[in-house]
Amino acid sequence: MDLHLLFDNLTNPALLFFFLGILSVQLKSDLEIPANTSKFISIYLLLSIGFKGGQELSHSDFTMEIFWSLLFGIFLAVAVPVYCYFILRRKFGVADSGAIAASYGSVSAVTFVTAISFLEIEQIPFGGHMVAVMALMEAPSIIVGVLLISIFGNNRNEKIGFGKVFHHSLTNGSVLMILGSLLIGFLASEQQAEGIKPFTTDIFKGFLAVFLLDMGITSGRKLSSFLKQGKFAFLFAIIIPMINGCLVAMLSGAFTESDGNRFLFAILAASASYIAVPAAMRIAAPDANPSLYLPMALAITFPFNITLGMPLYLYIIQHVQTNIVIAGG
Repeated sequence: MDLHLLFDNLTNPALLFFFLGILSVQLKSDLEIPANTSKFISIYLLLSIGFKGGQELSHSDFTMEIFWSLLFGIFLAVAVPVYCYFILRRKFGVADSGAIAASYGSVSAVTFVTAISFLEIEQIPFGGHMVAVMALMEAPSIIVGVLLISIFGNNRNEKIGFGKVFHHSLTNGSVLMILGSLLIGFLASEQQAEGIKPFTTDIFKGFLAVFLLDMGITSGRKLSSFLKQGKFAFLFAIIIPMINGCLVAMLSGAFTESDGNRFLFAILAASASYIAVPAAMRIAAPDANPSLYLPMALAITFPFNITLGMPLYLYIIQHVQTNIVIAGG
């Protein structure tokens, strides 16, 4: 791996604010971001990235690459929770396995936003349609997780009202925000988009830094209780995302030649939802333990992806696949 790339990522100010949040918890500081402020910033980040993605889509033709990219994203959102579920069943019950599997099949919008910031720092272009791919990957994994719990559940508490959860997965705030802002960005003219650029673009990285500070505080608070769960959950939260990210980093070359798009596919496959899925699982799987699946996604997988995962996936895209092509030629 390019150590210079790794060092650049680890010294990214936004990432350092994440570590500051964790440190503040360890030092028992009273530092915190008000809940309403945190919610506003998360909405802003989704609005900004969705709007900019819509603008990119409006300036590009719908191609077969976009079509296959959308299908590939949906395939990942279905396939990942299925295979994860059967691995998790070796250790956990039906409800916990289904909830964790749904989390790892779904995506983390914050990880995606951080990955875009990483690409901008490295000056690597990407397609606006990748925002649509991210949005489409939220709901299928939740639905698959609910179906798995319903099919394999042995008691009434694990039998779920599918219609209610299906509606919730499609109208979840994060899904609605990203899809809505994507559509608005697509419909807005270039002149109209320029008028709100100071809001959608210029202050983006500053808000991302504050949000990652809040994520660090939240992760630090959940980490100690999670570590009591044992090493299986800890290893799963690192190894499975890494396998998913590395495999997709290589396989995505069949759908797109863009390094930026392939990198975002790898991040989407490697990330785990800690917003949309937990909200849905409160309804769908009340027996599932949120102190298990939430810290796995937020306190372990999220930090791994934004520190070591991103440079690893980009290295594979830029070097490993190239070497395979050269060897084959």
